[in-house]
Amino acid sequence: MKTEENLIKAILVDDHAVVRAGIRQFLEHTHQIQVVAEASDGEEIIKLLETVHPDIVVLDIQMPRKNGIEVTRWIHQNKPDIGILVLTAYDDDPYIQAVLKAGADGYVLKTSEPDEIVRAVLDVHDGKAVMDSTLTRRLMERIKHPENEISIETLTNREIEVLSLVGKGFTNKAIGVSLNISDRTVQNHLAHIFGKLQAASRTEAVMRAISAGIIPSDLIN
Repeated sequence: MKTEENLIKAILVDDHAVVRAGIRQFLEHTHQIQVVAEASDGEEIIKLLETVHPDIVVLDIQMPRKNGIEVTRWIHQNKPDIGILVLTAYDDDPYIQAVLKAGADGYVLKTSEPDEIVRAVLDVHDGKAVMDSTLTRRLMERIKHPENEISIETLTNREIEVLSLVGKGFTNKAIGVSLNISDRTVQNHLAHIFGKLQAASRTEAVMRAISAGIIPSDLIN
């Protein structure tokens, strides 16, 4: 058994306390990992890292205040010695690409078995790049069969302006004021954007646009 000094120190970041409790239980059950702190949102973890110095941060993508992509970017730039493992329910390519581009060392789905998540923590701590096996298989399939890739229609300049403001967190009304157009026009632009990007929500549209290089990733709040 490792002594406390030799344990891998981890911080868990998720806005659901029950999820954090479950992850903590099976991570610490290994007697190789010690959860030294928890946070429920992006701003809390950034403040926490001013005083707590973990080996690895395990975080979700969708969280209040600052999301996991923004937090990942901040840790990568300001605390580069800390490993970053994303543990999330989101398996969409735009999320994966955005968070890896932001500096994450690993990406694992919450549907993974506990021992897979533990192994991911250990591997990230050892400096290895980690990708969920399900996502790896999907990537290989897409490389083998590029004809199945979804094509994205070209957005107009106005649609890019609207989507950029969506990425900054603007409401439809605020977008209308900023661009001097009506709320109904904003809604029409968003409908066209959703159709072209094959997105079901504002967040998914932004993530798909970032993945395709249509808007920059630093627009995400």
